[in-house]
Amino acid sequence: MPISALYTVSQTWTLGQVMCDIWLSSDITCCTASILHLCVIALDRYWAITDAVEYTKKRTTARAAGMIATAWVIAISISLPPFFWRQVKAEEVTTCNVNTDHIFYTIYSTFGAFYIPTLLLIALYGRIYVEARKRILKQASNKPGKRLTSAHLITNSPGTNSVASTTSLNYGTNETCSCDANSSSASVNHVKVTVSDALLEKKRISAARERKATKTLGIILGAYIICWLPFFIYTLVVSVCASCFYPELFDIFTWLGYLNSLINPIIYTMSNEDFKKAFHKLIRFRYCRS
Repeated sequence: MPISALYTVSQTWTLGQVMCDIWLSSDITCCTASILHLCVIALDRYWAITDAVEYTKKRTTARAAGMIATAWVIAISISLPPFFWRQVKAEEVTTCNVNTDHIFYTIYSTFGAFYIPTLLLIALYGRIYVEARKRILKQASNKPGKRLTSAHLITNSPGTNSVASTTSLNYGTNETCSCDANSSSASVNHVKVTVSDALLEKKRISAARERKATKTLGIILGAYIICWLPFFIYTLVVSVCASCFYPELFDIFTWLGYLNSLINPIIYTMSNEDFKKAFHKLIRFRYCRS
């Protein structure tokens, strides 16, 4: 990113051909790995929700390392092909851009780095939302609730105070009202019963959880698509229309994609307690080492 910032500001490449190749390959690798790691996180969340008991046993350090290594291998395989047709220029290099003349590589890289992972993310988060919604509704319906019953004694006897009591009953209890007629015709007692059903509260809590899950998934997918979609659409357009390339527009789309890598840790740590704890441990570890 520092090299990209220098190149964006100066609009002239002054670091030579070798550094250009290194920067382009590392830029493609890191951006692709960043996107693929979102797929790894989505897979982890999907397995944790759909097969929580078994996946807890399978969720080992070796498994996590294997998934991360796979993401990096795919990213490197996407960034390496341009080296095979790189042309060494005798004159001084003033520009440093990915060669879009090979349309098949452009299709291969864009689909491997964005379009296929995006379809996978949409499918996984769609399943996560459906399963999470089922679980929330199931928990709300299975747990027995209580009815809070307030009984208020009303009497028409002179000098007698009203007496109130509160108790809680299980679901299925009906509202009651009793009248007590004493031998004295001047004293008739009435019990006024008010029932407050806790089912409504449980439904409100379930709806709040569902809204939070929907909002979190919407933020994650929305930020990812908004940040990266313009860049990859523009890359495909430029490969078939060379006159459509505008450096300023390309720089805006590139930095918009970089922005996604910046906000992803913030989104995930705010929406998931596991990521939040891991992030806190990482900060404490670095603080203690320093």
